[in-house]
Amino acid sequence: MSAHNEWVVPCRDLAGRKRKLTVFTSDEHVVVVAPPGETAVLGPLDVGRFRAALRDAVVQIAQPDADQAGDLV
Repeated sequence: MSAHNEWVVPCRDLAGRKRKLTVFTSDEHVVVVAPPGETAVLGPLDVGRFRAALRDAVVQIAQPDADQAGDLV
């Protein structure tokens, strides 16, 4: 998986320990990986980052691949 297909959003668990949410694309899907067995607590800034990561992932899967675009001509 290339770096432009993955976004990391910092968060904390309920005990205040640093954790992360990972957002990536797979085919035509957006995948969110949360801390295993834990709750992700997001502050206002982290919510904005999470929203931006989701938006960027959706935009990426909505764009046709360069290879497919060439086939359409």
